[in-house]
Amino acid sequence: MDTSSNDRVSAAAAPHKDSANQASFRRRPTLWIAAAAVLAAALALGIVPHVLARRALTQQTAALAEPTVSVMRPQAAPAAQEVLLPGDVEAFQQTPIYARASGYLKRWYMDIGAQVKAGQLLAEIDASEVDDQLRQARADQKQVDADRQLADVTAQRWKDLLVSNSVSRQEADVKASDAQAKQALLEAANSNVARLEKLQSYEKVYAPFDGTITARNVDVGALIEAGSAGGPARELFDLAQTGILRVYVDVPQDYSRQAAAPGAQAYLTLSQFPGRKFPGQIARNAGAINSVTRTLRLEVDVPNVDGALLPGSYAQVHLQLHAAQPGYSLPVNTLLFRPQGVQVATVDSNGAVALKTITIGRDFGTRVEVASGLAGDEAVILNPTDAIAEGTKVRIATTGPQS
Repeated sequence: MDTSSNDRVSAAAAPHKDSANQASFRRRPTLWIAAAAVLAAALALGIVPHVLARRALTQQTAALAEPTVSVMRPQAAPAAQEVLLPGDVEAFQQTPIYARASGYLKRWYMDIGAQVKAGQLLAEIDASEVDDQLRQARADQKQVDADRQLADVTAQRWKDLLVSNSVSRQEADVKASDAQAKQALLEAANSNVARLEKLQSYEKVYAPFDGTITARNVDVGALIEAGSAGGPARELFDLAQTGILRVYVDVPQDYSRQAAAPGAQAYLTLSQFPGRKFPGQIARNAGAINSVTRTLRLEVDVPNVDGALLPGSYAQVHLQLHAAQPGYSLPVNTLLFRPQGVQVATVDSNGAVALKTITIGRDFGTRVEVASGLAGDEAVILNPTDAIAEGTKVRIATTGPQS
């Protein structure tokens, strides 16, 4: 092949080479763009999450530096409060009835559960010895009375004879003294008769007051000893006055002032009477705190006209207590127990924690009364942590209790 043909071939191939170079140059920006996109994606996958994580950590650190708390305002404590305490129901009066005369039980008239009136005959005792002694005493009384009458007549006669000097003054004085002695013997005999008559009256046993016979411990023919003579005391009957009942309740010292106030009201509830209330009134109190239990004993008088309540029962006593100067009320989950005493954490206008020492008054269960230490307009923190300290910066939650 000659040179001219080679040149023609080269000249023909040159345009194709230039076009290839131009196409390659045009593809380079696309490659750079793709490479930049890949690099940006790599940076986004590696740096952006890190930046976001640091930002979240910064926000979390700031949030922890100022914890968010829920607050509430103190509420006025109720003036009236009901306190529930156990009580013992007892008869208004209850007494064992003993015999005053010795003998055998002749007859009894009332058994347990009987309703009796004051002065009603309960039993009779056959005390024949007392009857015999009374008959003898009356006979002695008549004899002494006859001797006294004779002495009076004799003394008067000697006094009349003394006027005419028929007898000596000494003899007249002796007769007068003898009459006075006989009078003294008559008075002694009268006293002995009266004593035995009274003792004989004890052969009949009467009810001392209106009430219910709660026990009968003897039967016909039983030997009755006067009082406890000859052995331990043995009661014939036990009598309880149940028209009004005394209910004794021991009130904790914290409530003693309100419970002892005049006019305090109360009512009873018993398990055997569901839904029924037995109204009563505080009648009196012991006037002293029991040094062992630190309680004040109260007596609540409860009418029992229908006899539904029985002495010896156990009852729940509901006391209606009124505070003269009620304080503020807070939930128990606001309290902090510190060496300085009971405290609450409050938030001031600058968002800083202020600890206030308070005095606890009445206990309402889930809430307590603050007797002193608060003005009433504080924002009190609910559920404060044990680590909370004076001056700590906090943020108040926008939701939750605010009142």
